[in-house]
Amino acid sequence: MNLQQEDWVAQFEADENAVILDVRTEAEFNEGFIANAINIDIHRGQDFVSEIEALDKHKKYYVYCRSGMRSAKACEIMNQLGFENAYNLLGGILEWDGEIIEP
Repeated sequence: MNLQQEDWVAQFEADENAVILDVRTEAEFNEGFIANAINIDIHRGQDFVSEIEALDKHKKYYVYCRSGMRSAKACEIMNQLGFENAYNLLGGILEWDGEIIEP
């Protein structure tokens, strides 16, 4: 499901079991990320699928990338794997106006 930033943030903040998932490359992630995000690079193919499959399907996942394209694909993959609650951040981190953590 695609969400505008304000809805994505509101739902995430209201959910104790929410997980923020960054599907960009490790290099992109290391340039700055949304607080508490975990990084699983969608470009890693089967490794991406394997790491996603290891996650708790009962949690809600708030997924983002650079612009919203890769994260939309990641949400589709997650849905196919049985995740019912994967939310794509429209516009990605490019349009993010919240805090960005720089490692």
